[in-house]
Amino acid sequence: MSTATTSGSWPSMSTTPPNLDGLGTAHVTWGIPAGGGKSGYVFQGGGVQVRTDGTEFTLGTFTHENFPIQAMPQPQFDVDLAVRVAFEDGTEADFTFRFHHNETPNTGPAPDDIVDLPTFVSPQTVTIDGEQYGVVISGFKQGGQVVRQFISPENGANSADVVAIFAHAGRPDVHITTVRNKGEVKYTQADEYVEIVNRGTVAGNISGWTLGADDAGQDFVFPPGTVLQPGQRIRVYTNEVHPEWGGFVYGSKRPIWNDKGDSAKLKDTGDNVVSEYGYGSKAP
Repeated sequence: MSTATTSGSWPSMSTTPPNLDGLGTAHVTWGIPAGGGKSGYVFQGGGVQVRTDGTEFTLGTFTHENFPIQAMPQPQFDVDLAVRVAFEDGTEADFTFRFHHNETPNTGPAPDDIVDLPTFVSPQTVTIDGEQYGVVISGFKQGGQVVRQFISPENGANSADVVAIFAHAGRPDVHITTVRNKGEVKYTQADEYVEIVNRGTVAGNISGWTLGADDAGQDFVFPPGTVLQPGQRIRVYTNEVHPEWGGFVYGSKRPIWNDKGDSAKLKDTGDNVVSEYGYGSKAP
């Protein structure tokens, strides 16, 4: 683990909206105000603890200034982010990412603006202890959860941490990150889940892999065509279907995960344990 400092700027956009200002700085704004102010993006870096074992860290804080503006000629566009990471040994590395912006109408059934991350993996790499690493953005951390899409309410400056991983370049790295072993649904605990993430810089095909709770009849086999993109998170629920998390479900009418604690194991098609996660009394 080492200490690094991050900083960022917004160097370019895929369109030129009215009243554009601040390109090349950490604060870019656009639009003709229809009320209090313009719309804009802010990136604020800072000191971070960098680890190369797949541990997530906060790359910086993203803020969307979402104030009512006049209708845009092109309401959806891309905004590029350049992040510089300065390590304590003097090494500096630049990483670039793309944010996709949807400037929704100020009124109507869905006035909140939407920010997506079309590119989760930086094309640039850095050498750390003789190995090549890229940066994978896991997503936006809101309300204690990492999400792939940033929903920004109207008439305010809305912020979230941008969570990232230093990942080995050129390969997938699939791991269990969370076991929610005590659901809130009475008796069945249908809302239990296991969360899995690809911490690598390339997609990982987990078709035929097994998620098991070490008890007979409690294995979930991932269907053909299950591919995790870099930074992508999925969840396997006990008996609830959540399409936003991949839609994977055991379909069990009884709890899967031990309330007191146990281990969850993810095995590949060769029955090799790829990731093991202790929870409850078995937590590391």
